[in-house]
Amino acid sequence: MQLLAKEDFRNAYTIYCAVSQQMTRVSPTSPLTAQAQDLCQEVQKILQSNQQKEGLELKALLTNPHLQVHDSVAVQEMPEEHVTQYLGETVKLVRLEKARDTPLGATVRNDMDGVVVSRVVKGGAAERSGLLSEGDEILEINGIPIRGKHVNEVHDLLQQMHGTLTFLLIPSPQVKPAPHRQTVTHVRAYFDYDPSDDPFVPCRELGLSFQKGDILHVISQDDPSWWQAYRDGDEDNQPLAGLIPGKSFQQQRESLKKTITDRSRNTKKSKKQRKKSTSNFSKNTDYDDILTYEEMSLYHQPANRKRPIALIGPTNSGHDELRRRLLSIEPEKFAVAVPHTTRNPRIHERNGREYHFVSRPAFETDLAGGKFIESGEYEKNLYGTSTDSVRQVVNSGRICLLCLHTRSLQVLRSSNLKPYVIFIAPPSQERLRTLLATEGKTPKPEELKEIIEKAREMEHNYGHFFDATIVNMDPDQAFHELRRLIDKLDTEPQWVPTSWLC
Repeated sequence: MQLLAKEDFRNAYTIYCAVSQQMTRVSPTSPLTAQAQDLCQEVQKILQSNQQKEGLELKALLTNPHLQVHDSVAVQEMPEEHVTQYLGETVKLVRLEKARDTPLGATVRNDMDGVVVSRVVKGGAAERSGLLSEGDEILEINGIPIRGKHVNEVHDLLQQMHGTLTFLLIPSPQVKPAPHRQTVTHVRAYFDYDPSDDPFVPCRELGLSFQKGDILHVISQDDPSWWQAYRDGDEDNQPLAGLIPGKSFQQQRESLKKTITDRSRNTKKSKKQRKKSTSNFSKNTDYDDILTYEEMSLYHQPANRKRPIALIGPTNSGHDELRRRLLSIEPEKFAVAVPHTTRNPRIHERNGREYHFVSRPAFETDLAGGKFIESGEYEKNLYGTSTDSVRQVVNSGRICLLCLHTRSLQVLRSSNLKPYVIFIAPPSQERLRTLLATEGKTPKPEELKEIIEKAREMEHNYGHFFDATIVNMDPDQAFHELRRLIDKLDTEPQWVPTSWLC
């Protein structure tokens, strides 16, 4: 008790408690500032003339390499700095690293006089940082006020910037949803798209160009008007996703084009008739008839169930000759579907070998039931290729070879036979003349032109159904390319409509 009464002891105990409290204090888990280097330089200037031991020791500490890299690490690890009372709003300060000539990976829109983040694109700097969210209002970029600027001005400003970008934001009032597992949808495009020709794309630099038949991997449909996607094969080379028109948005645009086309064709009609026609169209338009995208999945054909090969092309393109060559070289591997006919069998013909001979009423019943891939009439007799005949070849383990008219493709695709469609395109007019001359044919110039124009028409109207195209420049080269495509079906999975696998 006498010890506790002494003043020196009480002072020593007070100092002990203060030191203990300081030693047990939890250190901050994040940097206190990202401007330590500026403070260091200011202190070093003050210490230049100081030769005291403590001053020299402090200068040595401030020039330590670990301290010099503090700010670059702090930018990555600092929590979002919140500043209050910026025009009565809570704001946050975020920093992103943007490479030169690379989009930031976000689009903006005007909301009154404000500029708001409208979407964050997958794979971009904005998405990787996790600091920008849809709905955030941008107040400043690198100290430049943004309020009152048009989105085009903001776009031009960001395009010129690179390195560390500092954004002053008003956070979105909406609660940021928890991250969900990314679902990828694979689609085949049924139209060509060039964002540089699209005035509606939110950001042309972020637009993804593609051609009819391309496979696209859609990684986000959060915005129904503008999906985020990659072209097949570009995922590794292009980390930033691109914007493509959403299905419903593209269907609406195509329907509007049709409406305008219909109006131009009806300019001679009365205003009342035009108004009625337009009104009816808007109510009765079936958007499903407008081709945009089809969902696809990878399919590897079983060894004992080969996919039918449909060869498509105009007359004299060489598709018939290619089929005959395959059949003659490997008859045990390739076969044709036995057609149906209503004519009487000839002496040497046997039912089920050359033809399936049926009555006209039976043929017409099957035709009405959708059992024929294609059919026609010749010399008052009906002829046709049925899905059952093709299926018989498939079930035998051989590859069924078909030469079809393009009109038959829709029926074939809906038959659950999973066909592989190859378009045999003619070469140039001069080369086509030379090839036909070797077969003893001497077509007129207008006939050659008609063959080429017919091929272009087929490709324009049905090209989205083609799995591959062979330009028949040389019969031998075309044959080897055809064999390569057929053999590839055994070794590599192919994209097919998802509906075929349901």
